[in-house]
Amino acid sequence: MQEIILQSARFDPKVKQYWLVFWILLSIVTIAFIPLLPITIILVLLFSQKILDAMSAELYERKLVVKRGIFVKVEKSIPLEKITDVGLTQGPLMRFFGLYRLDFETAGQSGIGALVSMLGIVEAKTFRESILAQKDLVQGTPTQNEAPENTLEEILSTLKNIESHLLSKNND
Repeated sequence: MQEIILQSARFDPKVKQYWLVFWILLSIVTIAFIPLLPITIILVLLFSQKILDAMSAELYERKLVVKRGIFVKVEKSIPLEKITDVGLTQGPLMRFFGLYRLDFETAGQSGIGALVSMLGIVEAKTFRESILAQKDLVQGTPTQNEAPENTLEEILSTLKNIESHLLSKNND
C-alpha cells in the first residue's frame, strides 16, 4: 500500500549563502583556520548545491521522512506519534538570511538535542504546524481549532448531575 505524501518541504537557496558566511566567520574567529579560508570557500561553493539538493523532508499520514547527505546518505523515518517536539530556531545569522532550523525531538531518543535538524525549510512555521496538526490527528488529540463535538454536551450533563446531586442533598 502506497502512502500519500501530505506535504513536502522545499529548501531556500539562501542556505548556500548562509553556509558560506557561517564558515567564513568561523574561520576568522578561530584564527588558526584563516589560511584554510580559500579552501573552505571553494568547498562550500562546490558542494552547497549538491547538499541542498540531497535534503528532503516529506510528511506522510503517520510518519515524517527526512533525507540528506551526498557522501553518506541518511534517511530517517520518524513516526508522528513518537515526535515530542518540533523546535523552531533562528539565530542572528539565520535571521539576517530569513532562515529557520527545525529540530525534531522524539520520545525514547538517546542523547541530548534533536534527533534530526533541517535548516532552510521554506515556510518553516507552516511546515512545523502541519507536522504537529497531523501528529494530533494520528493520536486522536483535537487541535486548538477543533473541539470535540460532544464536549459541551458532556460538560452540561456533568453540571446537571452535580446540580441534581446538590439538590438531593439539600432536600434530605
